[in-house]
Amino acid sequence: MAATPQNPAAATPRRKVSRHRGEGQWAAGHFTPLNGNEQVKKDDDGLNVRTRIETIYSKRGFDSIDPSDLRGRMRWWGLYTQRKPGIDGGKTAVLEPEELDDKFFMLRVRIDGGRLTTEQLRVIGEISQEFARGTADITDRQNVQYHWIRIEDVPEIWNRLEAVGLSTTEACGDTPRTILGSPVAGIAEDEIVDGTPAVEEIHRRVIGNPAFSNLPRKFKTAVSGSPLLDVAHEINDVAFVGVHHPEHGPGFDVWVGGGLSTNPKIGVRLGAWVPVDEVADVHEGVVSIFRDYGYRRLRNRARLKFLVADWGPEKFRQVLEDEYLRRELVDGPAPEQPVERWRDHVGVHRQKDGRYYVGFAPRVGRVDGATLTKIAELAEAHGSGRVRTTVEQKMIVLDVTQEQVDSLVEALEALDLTTRPSTFRRGTMACTGIEYCKLAIVETKQRGSALIDELERRLPEFDEPLTINLNGCPNACARIQVADIGLKGQLVLDDQGRQVEGYQVHLGGALGLEAGFGRKVRGLKVTSDELPDYVERVLKRFQDEREDGERFAAWAARADEEALS
Repeated sequence: MAATPQNPAAATPRRKVSRHRGEGQWAAGHFTPLNGNEQVKKDDDGLNVRTRIETIYSKRGFDSIDPSDLRGRMRWWGLYTQRKPGIDGGKTAVLEPEELDDKFFMLRVRIDGGRLTTEQLRVIGEISQEFARGTADITDRQNVQYHWIRIEDVPEIWNRLEAVGLSTTEACGDTPRTILGSPVAGIAEDEIVDGTPAVEEIHRRVIGNPAFSNLPRKFKTAVSGSPLLDVAHEINDVAFVGVHHPEHGPGFDVWVGGGLSTNPKIGVRLGAWVPVDEVADVHEGVVSIFRDYGYRRLRNRARLKFLVADWGPEKFRQVLEDEYLRRELVDGPAPEQPVERWRDHVGVHRQKDGRYYVGFAPRVGRVDGATLTKIAELAEAHGSGRVRTTVEQKMIVLDVTQEQVDSLVEALEALDLTTRPSTFRRGTMACTGIEYCKLAIVETKQRGSALIDELERRLPEFDEPLTINLNGCPNACARIQVADIGLKGQLVLDDQGRQVEGYQVHLGGALGLEAGFGRKVRGLKVTSDELPDYVERVLKRFQDEREDGERFAAWAARADEEALS
């Protein structure tokens, strides 16, 4: 058979042609939406849903909400539907979204840098009491989350928040999320550089900007000039870490590509130093790379960490310099190893102006509106107009005079907000869990609080820094892979063969310059009822077997599986 334009194969042997499937990168010309999420974003920018909330949905009620807005674009304004009560964890993965949805919302207030005035905190507390049935959890990204929010009340909540300079803009969604910042920026005696101007400029440039409101997925940022490395920089998409350059002075070391969830990766250094007034330029370049080169075809690969892993830091830096900054970055040093093991700023600490800041520990981030209002009142009564949230679900009151410290500490203790917490109160973190989250499989907040009580009773002398993180599902909102004891919620079999709530155990994770992921012992799962017994058993073995000065994570890495079971 002769070859023809319609039959070119007739002239040559037939061979299998392998075609590379595009990753949905805009920079490669892949603009056709390759999944439903991308189609929703192409159809309408998520920022535009606010008008529909204000003019239609809040007036006509929950049933009037378009499904693409309900489970998509409303996230751009901090709104997720919460879990319908009474649905057990075994049904999380099998029910349709509309079967899991309650007609109430979680609403996330973004608190960039963890910075709040007492007036803002009072308004957050008042909104909680009036519209959210008293709920107000402090997250590990320095935000506050409400539950039980009705769509009818959202415009009024926005009005009250925005009247004091707060918002819910892009607190969720495929957007630049809340910018983490050192809660003691500008006041700490040991600070390398104050990152506050950088946080403010990043916010001004990218938040609510349509140029950055359609990213492949969420984008997380951290900025801190503290030598304590207090913003979990290793697990953010981009992070700026305070360092002293031998020639240029204080500035920031740039990290990219960190993140957890089901494919955890520790961020990598670009080896670049930037001064505080150039941080926003570099941030804009990095988020633009994610927008243009990020993988949009598969939702589970649509995070910057996958692009960084494929490119490597050298190529990433080259693209950043050549295509976005149009200049070379200055080479710089890595951060120094932190001296302190705790990075949460709990306790009483002297500020560089001679006053003091007072950090305290709620239980697993769970507070309520009435308590937040009282904290604002206490801060003001003790001469302070500023408070902060931390990435460890803690809070800080700033600017307290030495004469007022003891009185404030006593008043906080009366609210069960201790400045001298046990290791277990200080180091236990929990995500939202099955109480409200549609992805969760098990309960977390109450179980974490009960675990604190049990461990304080059983191990009253244990004072080694230790983190215990409880997560209701595999998505790692509570950072289970980088905890000393990370507990991933799942259904397990008890000793009678019944399916019950429990956890897969990760041991020996850490953040800091020795950052790494916890070890999973083969087959090691514990039921919720067994949890206190298990943690007590492992910690006693650690105390018996540890070498002088050995951290739990180091012991867990070398211990045999029997000791960890």
